[in-house]
Amino acid sequence: MKLLGIDIGGTAIKVGLANEHGEISLFKEYASESKKGGEYMIQKVMRIITEMNTVDAIGISTAGQVNHQDGSILYANDNIPGYTGMPLKELLEDRFGVPVMVENDVNAAAMGEYYFGNTHRRDDFLFLTYGTGIGGALFLNGRLYHGNDGIAGEFGHLITHPSGALCNCGRYGCYEAYASTTALINKAKLVDKSYDNGRIIFEGYQQGDVSLQQLIVDWIYEVALGLTSLIHIFNPPSIIIGGGIMEQDVLVKQVSFQVKQMIMDSFSNVQIQKASLGNKAGVLGAIALHLAREVRRSML
Repeated sequence: MKLLGIDIGGTAIKVGLANEHGEISLFKEYASESKKGGEYMIQKVMRIITEMNTVDAIGISTAGQVNHQDGSILYANDNIPGYTGMPLKELLEDRFGVPVMVENDVNAAAMGEYYFGNTHRRDDFLFLTYGTGIGGALFLNGRLYHGNDGIAGEFGHLITHPSGALCNCGRYGCYEAYASTTALINKAKLVDKSYDNGRIIFEGYQQGDVSLQQLIVDWIYEVALGLTSLIHIFNPPSIIIGGGIMEQDVLVKQVSFQVKQMIMDSFSNVQIQKASLGNKAGVLGAIALHLAREVRRSML
């Protein structure tokens, strides 16, 4: 089976050809040029697909809130103007005549971890990514949990500081206003304007910049604070955390240690693990959507 996985983000479009075992035979990245709008970007995706040889199915991992049933974009912010309402599945199926599955990028990455990652076929886990905001997904009983309106897993908008800092969602005190990589960068730039991304911050931290020591400790506390509430709510066997800054093993270990200090003893069996698929998480997650579809069909 020849599966095409496409990961659509505000910065890049990543494309991979793979078989049902997740073995990638081709992987490419393109600039998404998202500021030119959703229509332009999807036309670009179509041109990319046309360049490929015939495939059996297409999976799409995309930024924004997705109606996973009809594959349309429920909501996308201004990073991709005009993307809200885009009937993505319908457009691609009409154009290429093969099955198309569409899922939110974090949900897709969680699916990729389930089928191809270190948590292979673990039926229950929470998945969080720390970046511009905080994305989340729930994997329960071997399936993604979408919720009543298909948008479950907005962990970044858990309220951790009532009446606290203003969040991009327009509300106050959200988890991502304190524990996202953006929140860390904003505080680090008050120390030194050159600390404008997570990689540079962590390099400075490792090199012993004293001004960053307490800042990182405080940020780890904020990450652990939200995770503690999620653990007490869901009692999951494992939580997988990803995003560029969480590629650092030492950070994941420190977050795990802090969480263990904060949770009730009866919840201490939870494991906190680093996401394992790296740059290809979205592509492999998009490919995994069709594996999940085949499993569901076999159960009917």
